[in-house]
Amino acid sequence: MNPKNRNALAERVVKAAEAALAARGYASSIDVLVGIGWLDAGKVEQWRRGQIDYVERVVQTNLPRISEAMKLFRSWATRRGLSASPTSYIARSPRRQTLRFSRSGDPTLEALYRTHWVSQELPSGNANAWRRKQAVPRIWWWSSH
Repeated sequence: MNPKNRNALAERVVKAAEAALAARGYASSIDVLVGIGWLDAGKVEQWRRGQIDYVERVVQTNLPRISEAMKLFRSWATRRGLSASPTSYIARSPRRQTLRFSRSGDPTLEALYRTHWVSQELPSGNANAWRRKQAVPRIWWWSSH
């Protein structure tokens, strides 16, 4: 990827990640892919219901560009001093299967996709309870809005 295109992609990734972080206190790979316009929110819902076998299938770009965007996302999160929070994604279906992100299903790649990046700024209330909660891997249960 040439430097001009990489810089433009970096700006888009940061904008999407910052928006998610401001809205919920964390940012995820799904937030970034939707935020930069490569992943349709409707397709995400289908994936959440187990109707799409893996997210990469419906991302509207090629695998090298996805990889570059995810590297930029992790780099942004590290620079921001965010904490990595492993998160389980479970389908909203009777089988409750673990949702897959990549075509390969490679455990390392899946773990990278599943990581939520959480703000170090503690919310109001009991800071110690919040820290304990963040130390435990989260399970992402999908629900209808």
